Amino acid sequence: MNAGTRSLASAPVDRSRRRIPEATVARLPVYLRTLVELRDAQTATISSERLAELAGVNAAKVRKDLSYLGTYGTRGVGYDVEYLLFQMSRELGLTEDSPVAIVGMGNLGAALANYAGFGDRGFPVAALIDADPTKVGTVLGEHRIHHIDELPDLVADRKIAIGIVATPASVAQDVADRLVEAGVTSILNFAPAVVTVPTGASLRKVDLALELQILSFYRQREARATDERSDNGAARETVS
Repeated sequence: MNAGTRSLASAPVDRSRRRIPEATVARLPVYLRTLVELRDAQTATISSERLAELAGVNAAKVRKDLSYLGTYGTRGVGYDVEYLLFQMSRELGLTEDSPVAIVGMGNLGAALANYAGFGDRGFPVAALIDADPTKVGTVLGEHRIHHIDELPDLVADRKIAIGIVATPASVAQDVADRLVEAGVTSILNFAPAVVTVPTGASLRKVDLALELQILSFYRQREARATDERSDNGAARETVS
């Protein structure tokens, strides 16, 4: 997070705001990314209509979402980009870093470990973990791979806030359990398995196969629509 945003971290938080719906929370990172680009382009203010266009939603939804942050903009001017960026960063817990541990150093885990974007966005990789003795002790990028048994000490020493599960499906639940036991209650699961966490912990799942299936659905639907347009066009030519 940039220094300008961090300098606002001491600003008072309005505890009177309503609870933010999950759908709104899911859109905040999209707004945040757009606002970062606007700030970098030295854009001072933005209207809800323009923000909606850039984020791919409608303006009424943007205004509703921002109202949960206690922000309503200024008529004829719009929203202050820098302050709105701060508000969203604060709401998403991005005004300070959240160290991450990646468990599972297979192809996916290694790719995640080598991704520089985590640190740039406030999620520095603090530990790489595996159970394979041939991987433990080796170095990947700037990090030495630790054994899963070291997890509790790593969480305590490195203030790990988020755990990423990139293991085979067969051990994903056990890894999630061990993360929670070690004090990590925010987990991102990449493993192709159903994982549960106890009340008080948060779990998000990234299912690449599911996303591909959804893309396949839209691709097929568009192909059918194209075929129908083609058939209708051919029918009109025949009639004429």
